[in-house]
Amino acid sequence: MTGGVALIHDTGVDVDPDFLAGLASEALARGASFADIRVEATRIYGIVLRDGVGETSAGSDVGAAIRVFYHGFMGFASTSRLSRDAIRAAFEKAFSMARAASLSGAEPLVDPVTLKPLEAAIVWPQQRRLEDVGFEEKLRDLREADKVLASKPFVKSRSLRYAERREYRLYVSSEPRVVEEKRQLALVVGNAYGSEAGVVGSAHDSLGTIKGYTLWDKEEPAGFALRILERLEKQLKAKTPRAGVFPVVLGPEAVGVFVHEAFGHLAEADLVAGGSVLQGKRGEVVASPLVSIVDDPGIDDGFGTYAYDDEGVRASRAVIVEKGVHRQIMTDRVYARLLEAEPTGNARAESYRVKPLVRMRNTVMLPGDASVEELFEGIEYGYYIVSTMGGQTNIDGSFQVGVEEAYEIVNGRVGEPVRNLGIAGNTLDTLKNIDMVAKDFQIFYGMCGKGQAVYVSDGGPHVRVKAMTVGGRTL
Repeated sequence: MTGGVALIHDTGVDVDPDFLAGLASEALARGASFADIRVEATRIYGIVLRDGVGETSAGSDVGAAIRVFYHGFMGFASTSRLSRDAIRAAFEKAFSMARAASLSGAEPLVDPVTLKPLEAAIVWPQQRRLEDVGFEEKLRDLREADKVLASKPFVKSRSLRYAERREYRLYVSSEPRVVEEKRQLALVVGNAYGSEAGVVGSAHDSLGTIKGYTLWDKEEPAGFALRILERLEKQLKAKTPRAGVFPVVLGPEAVGVFVHEAFGHLAEADLVAGGSVLQGKRGEVVASPLVSIVDDPGIDDGFGTYAYDDEGVRASRAVIVEKGVHRQIMTDRVYARLLEAEPTGNARAESYRVKPLVRMRNTVMLPGDASVEELFEGIEYGYYIVSTMGGQTNIDGSFQVGVEEAYEIVNGRVGEPVRNLGIAGNTLDTLKNIDMVAKDFQIFYGMCGKGQAVYVSDGGPHVRVKAMTVGGRTL
């Protein structure tokens, strides 16, 4: 290794990168077409307050994942021990699986796209390292937020969860590529459940960062909790919405959920190959010309912000929709080859125990030119949707989403809050019905599950949809 593996110290990893490179080269010498080894060390720490009662958790996980491709067939194995014997045994298992599959008579898939040799080492800068902040300060911040959540009698149950994660990854391939990357993530999630006058409701919010212990630089703990409290209180006092088709203004959080859940998954290469609504639509108009949607690993302080993915591919911005036209899908090495596309660096794995999948990173709608106030003008009656609470999207683009915080729009002004509201429709029809996009922008933080859980961000500006199906009791 000429450039050196510079970041491996103080990670809990004790493995010789030259040994890993030797295994990857050996795979080629034995007839394989490609091999890679991914070593990970993860340290986690958490504090949970449930109704004021605290508990902590901590742990670490170290291991290696090995893939061998043999003429279009892949073998995969992992180990939680980093001795040479354990890694060699996992390598032999992966190699044997791939070779046996090639002799089985089954139809091969494809070999992955290969890239130029590379050595790189990336450390994401920290304004205040997580390990430099003590338990007492972290607990004090949570208790400050909890005091606010506990201050109203309509709150019947509450929780605050702080989680931090320190990640180190070493990737070695047969090309050869040697890539190291270190990141830190911190997340706080607040939930409140309440009832009043026979009405029940819940509210949540979250803050995240990859810059160290800087969560409360974005917002004071009391302000964070107050926003959750106000959201819950409005639900408990809200009216039931009308059912029908109405103009709708979506806030940045709702836009983020929509572009991730209702659209982003449909642009992941494995789902495109499986027949998603975007299959065969590259170059076609799929949205209003006001709409541009990207999956961007370079967004400042996003949970999906990283330099290289879990296949050692430089992460690049995937322009999914540009001014209404579908341009790109999100790919890994295999689907890039299969679909004749460029690898975008979207291969992500929950841990070394599993194979990488095509996953989103920071999926956002780009801002437009309108002011937020302009979006409400001219709406005689409609709805302003601020936040959502889960939903379902199908491969054909149909979706249903529950709404946590929403308001009536009456004669161009935000009116009373509504509860028990849901929205439904077809993703592409909804994107084509967007007739105004504001110039504001926000991102949000959380996790995405697709058989594996990974950290992601989503977001966007306020947007106006001229017609959307809204469910609720007819008044």
